Amino acid sequence: MTLTGAVVFFVILWWICFFVVLPIGVRSQHEDDSVIDGTEGAAPVDPMLGKKALWATYGSAGLTALLLVISHVIDFQALLGGG
Repeated sequence: MTLTGAVVFFVILWWICFFVVLPIGVRSQHEDDSVIDGTEGAAPVDPMLGKKALWATYGSAGLTALLLVISHVIDFQALLGGG
């Protein structure tokens, strides 16, 4: 796998991981009884975006590393008939 392919794979996996962890641990303003005037009651009190971005980074880095190891063990180009 080329460096460009690994970076593209990492970015795609990062967004997938980010959307997976996004709803974890979120409490709405309505649940917390702290609705601010002019906002939706379902808006999160503390979305913890920094922590979730870090979780997504760890997850996508691990999955990308796993793919790189697998791609060195298995020759995918030969399997797909690319030479």
